[in-house]
Amino acid sequence: MTRSPIIARSLSSLHRARTELCKRNATLALVPTMGALHDGHVSLVRLAKRRAQKVAVSIFVNPAQFAAHEDLGSYPRTWKEDLARLKAEGVDLIWNPDVKTMYPDGFATRVVPEGPALAGLEDKFRPHFFGGVATVVAKLFTQVRPDMALFGEKDFQQLKVVTRMARDLDLGVKVVGGAIIRERDGLAMSSRNVYLSPDQRSTAPVLFRTLKATAKRMRDGDNFKAALSDGADLIRQAGFALDYLEARHAETLSPISSLNDGPVRLLVAAKIGTTRLIDNIRA
Repeated sequence: MTRSPIIARSLSSLHRARTELCKRNATLALVPTMGALHDGHVSLVRLAKRRAQKVAVSIFVNPAQFAAHEDLGSYPRTWKEDLARLKAEGVDLIWNPDVKTMYPDGFATRVVPEGPALAGLEDKFRPHFFGGVATVVAKLFTQVRPDMALFGEKDFQQLKVVTRMARDLDLGVKVVGGAIIRERDGLAMSSRNVYLSPDQRSTAPVLFRTLKATAKRMRDGDNFKAALSDGADLIRQAGFALDYLEARHAETLSPISSLNDGPVRLLVAAKIGTTRLIDNIRA
């Protein structure tokens, strides 16, 4: 029978659990999540199990990364289902703090990332976001003290921000990216996909199809600006409100104008109805 994971909700219980799990210098991997787990999260857990001897998953819906008009109150919370999934995967530890534990009265310190956090992508439309992410991830790293942490490539700019922060602040955590997991029709898995109506859900894979078509045009030698402009038109014609469709250097996130400028990542963010979706692929 599968052993149930340790569930820690206070810092003292977390530290006891970590000490017990990491006896004899066992390596520990952390998968930070906000819950509402799907197969993309599970893929990160499985990657963590291949990379480390012990696996911890954090479940915390972080208010610091939501603006006032965003979906903090309605963000899906599925504790029982999440627990069952993590137990089935053989996770060793679940860190499930409440807001008071993460941000106690008088909390007055924030991490303010620069570099990839100021690339003019997500930060342009959600200027609050990466400060909230960097602050909570820094806290998770110092609380759990993992050897490595795994983040999905769907939130590609976030992956670069967290990687840079861990390196710049000497946090001693190796950040590992996990491949995007997709539905059969190509839609990138996301906890927010549950917001989509049936019609919106049938339209949503347009983002991935457009990314693939745009990347092919670039590889075939088409002009970057024309390929991006045509792709943006396709997305809008499908009924999306487009925030961006961009070609960026895959490491620095700086703008580029040809495949010769370095490894290329195509990134898109668009809203259909009230649901904002993001995706990216290698060009």
